[in-house]
Amino acid sequence: MEGTNSKIVCKAALGMAMSESREEESSVKASLSALGIKAAAVDFGSDFRDAVPKILERAVVAARREGVIAGSHSEEGAVAGAAHEAIQQILNKCTGLNLGGKIGIARGGEHVAVGLFFTVGLLNLNDVVIGLGHRAV
Repeated sequence: MEGTNSKIVCKAALGMAMSESREEESSVKASLSALGIKAAAVDFGSDFRDAVPKILERAVVAARREGVIAGSHSEEGAVAGAAHEAIQQILNKCTGLNLGGKIGIARGGEHVAVGLFFTVGLLNLNDVVIGLGHRAV
């Protein structure tokens, strides 16, 4: 959608990341599609030490698989850049801990956003972190 702005696309990425089930994820995705926004989400869990390259890879692969991006070098770079920006926002809370949750990706027109919604901690002592990155393609 040509008139889609960055705020709407960023909200879409976070909505996908915060969906709690596959059914809710599908519902959110269908609602966004009606607005001209393509979206994808992928579950993620890891210790933070190994997480950064895995998050970048999963975001790019999910975006390509779900048709959010066509797979060109610039589009893959935009998703990876937005994911990296989102990781930078949660870095201080995650170092040395485990994380689990979901990565949401959305695209509307030239705007691409990646949202991270994770619990972070050890055992059952968890906190919640949210990261958000945006790029223009």
